[in-house]
Amino acid sequence: MRPIVQISLDIVDLDEALETAHLAMRAGVDWLEAGTPMLMAHGANGVKVLREAFPDVPIVADLKIMDGGYREVEIVAKVGATHVVVMERAHPHTVREVVKAGRDFGVEVMGDNMISENLIDSAKRLEDLGCGYVIHHIGFDERRGIAASGQRMPSPLDQLREVCEAVSVPVQAVGGLTTEQAIACPSYGAPLVVLGAPLTVDDYAFKSASNNLEEIVRHICERIHAQG
Repeated sequence: MRPIVQISLDIVDLDEALETAHLAMRAGVDWLEAGTPMLMAHGANGVKVLREAFPDVPIVADLKIMDGGYREVEIVAKVGATHVVVMERAHPHTVREVVKAGRDFGVEVMGDNMISENLIDSAKRLEDLGCGYVIHHIGFDERRGIAASGQRMPSPLDQLREVCEAVSVPVQAVGGLTTEQAIACPSYGAPLVVLGAPLTVDDYAFKSASNNLEEIVRHICERIHAQG
């Protein structure tokens, strides 16, 4: 699979999210993500607004589904989502329902292994349950909580190669990656590169972080796509 660049729109203000999305597409981003903060603030309308503005661009709805999987997929599929996210920590029946809804509504399913006891085994379970992608994820609060206790902040790169070797579906690494770490993800075997906090979003504020964001994102996209 050729490298794909996805930008996480973890932005509450819809006008700002659209502005950032347009910037990202000009810079060479491939996929847009309706991030969890956007979905919490605006629900499925966040996906709808993105779809109306970008009729041909893949849109990931980062629902982090834990229950009621079929219905949640149906809701966002009908307003234009092409991909949805379900958590491995959900009940296996929930993951299966999300996968079934994905088939019924033409949506790809991304399984997220965040806070699983064994991240590699979690990735395997997600593939076995029918997910077409694995998100290898170290969460925002987890990273900062561990760092605040004086321990080394964990990174998705710590086990990324092992996760990629354990599954046959495409993998995406998420969780506090620096610019250089994001660019390196395809070399670990993870072709789906997501750009998010702290690179493109202000921590806690959920708004765009950098005044020269377009230049940064273009540089990243060029280097990632060159690996294809």
